[in-house]
Amino acid sequence: MTFHQPQKLKTIADLIGAKFIGSEDFEILGTNEIHRVKSGEIVFVNHPKYYDKALDSAATIILIDKEVECPEGKALLVSDDPFRDFNKINTHFTRIYNFTETLHDVEIGEGTKIHPSAVLGNNITIGKNTIIFPNVVIGDRTVIGDNVVIQSNTVLGGDAFYYRKLNGNFDRLISVGNVIIENNVEIGNGCTIDRGVTDSTIIGEGSVLDNQIQIGHDTVIGKRCLIASQVGVAGCCIIGDEVTLWGQVGIASGNHIESGSVLLGKTGVNRDLKKGTYIGMFAEDYKTYLKKEVKLRNLE
Repeated sequence: MTFHQPQKLKTIADLIGAKFIGSEDFEILGTNEIHRVKSGEIVFVNHPKYYDKALDSAATIILIDKEVECPEGKALLVSDDPFRDFNKINTHFTRIYNFTETLHDVEIGEGTKIHPSAVLGNNITIGKNTIIFPNVVIGDRTVIGDNVVIQSNTVLGGDAFYYRKLNGNFDRLISVGNVIIENNVEIGNGCTIDRGVTDSTIIGEGSVLDNQIQIGHDTVIGKRCLIASQVGVAGCCIIGDEVTLWGQVGIASGNHIESGSVLLGKTGVNRDLKKGTYIGMFAEDYKTYLKKEVKLRNLE
């Protein structure tokens, strides 16, 4: 999430009541989740296991629950509850509507057709010659390109599935990112594409999604990908260009799939994958899998 204008370290510290380490005029451009964070942005960390990852990341401001040595060229915000204060910063700079207020700031391109039963949030841009089918829901800040087809009952821009356990209950990390659907994308019936926590969930140009597909927050799907029914992709994944995911493929959070890969039906992914064809619960190379099956059958 990028601020409308740069903020100062002291301003953010005063907003959340945190101690700051660094120059009070240290410039802050926005916030971001650890997988997508860039220079000038705040990332939060609230467990010693992840201190080094946050401190060594591209983030230049670390919202942390313990005073530690500050890396050169960076700043710290020391808070008793970074998760809570990350939410506080994000919702201070991004208003959350959740369909509770009158539609406004919607830009629709020439030739676009939207069924009357579709529901649109606020601050939405839709390009030219796009077709929105009945009962589609489009959340706040969504950006849709030209020549896009979105079929019935699909939801773009739902909340990220990102929680912590607090006092026996689940506490949500509030989503202030968005969804970007690039040009010439087709999305089938009953798909759900969550908006980013602080960045964009992106479906790349020319990609085609079948029915009943779930794409998690901050995931980036490349150009001209083909995704079959019942695929589930968790948050913060990077799927390269021209990747094919067949039915019921499941990809765990934070994994990268190299361009040109093919994942056959029901393949499970728990690690980064180089270009290739994969099958099985732990994404085995397809040729290796076939050789193994032949050896097993010969044992009989």
